[in-house]
Amino acid sequence: MAKKVSKNARVAQRAANAGSGRDHVKVIKSIKDPKTGKYSYKEVMIHKDAVKDFFASK
Repeated sequence: MAKKVSKNARVAQRAANAGSGRDHVKVIKSIKDPKTGKYSYKEVMIHKDAVKDFFASK
């Protein structure tokens, strides 16, 4: 029989993972070339708190 994990144990595990890569997301931004009109795509892995700043910048 499997051991049941308590709620307090899950909260502690979430706190232990605070510095891990789970706080980062992959974002893709399409950028149109003014000369040719073609689109290129910029892909980056950034912290989830910086997503709005990434899309606000050119």
